[in-house]
Amino acid sequence: MNISIKNWDIQDRPREKLLEKGVDVLTDAELLAIIIGSGNAKESALDLSKRILRDVGNLDKLAKANVKDLTKISGIGPAKAISIISVFELGRRRQPINENNKKITSSHDAYQILKGTLCDLPHEEFWIVLLNRANVPVKKIKLSKGGVAGTVVDIKIIVKEAVNELASGVIIFHNHPSGNLEPSASDLQITKKIKDALNLVEINLLDHLIITSKSFYSFADEGKL
Repeated sequence: MNISIKNWDIQDRPREKLLEKGVDVLTDAELLAIIIGSGNAKESALDLSKRILRDVGNLDKLAKANVKDLTKISGIGPAKAISIISVFELGRRRQPINENNKKITSSHDAYQILKGTLCDLPHEEFWIVLLNRANVPVKKIKLSKGGVAGTVVDIKIIVKEAVNELASGVIIFHNHPSGNLEPSASDLQITKKIKDALNLVEINLLDHLIITSKSFYSFADEGKL
């Protein structure tokens, strides 16, 4: 028989625990229980959350799940699935393009700009970030969305956007949902084409980053530009 969270010791209830001790002490399951709000006739919200994490595997995999994936889990309906997906999407959007006018001085700095947006996606997306003469980002643009194995890039749009913003530099990004950081032959080819096209209008391609849920690959760091 399930005991409702309302009947637990107050220190063990996720919401009350957060208020008393702070968010840092909560487990992943406790945070998820707060998000989904309620359990079912057989499980508390916390028990259900523990089972969700156990069935899915980990938070990275949960972040990539869609409504259809989540509603396959017993006890998760569309409303709870939407709540979970919405929280992860807010997390991806939380970092602004140019927080505190931060200058980009390394591939790691560049990685911070879009890692939250791209790392959990189950499909490929291609983005560009435009920078001014001081290497400060002024605009980020999603150029395309593809499937699991690739996406189409229109080089003319990259050049047009860079010229319109009077950018001095461009960093391009795309993700590999497979988790493989190695650039493909097409990745190398499109990078060269973009660099050559930008050179014609005297705009530098500063880097190309491949992003996964765990790390990134920098074309500049690896001498591939």
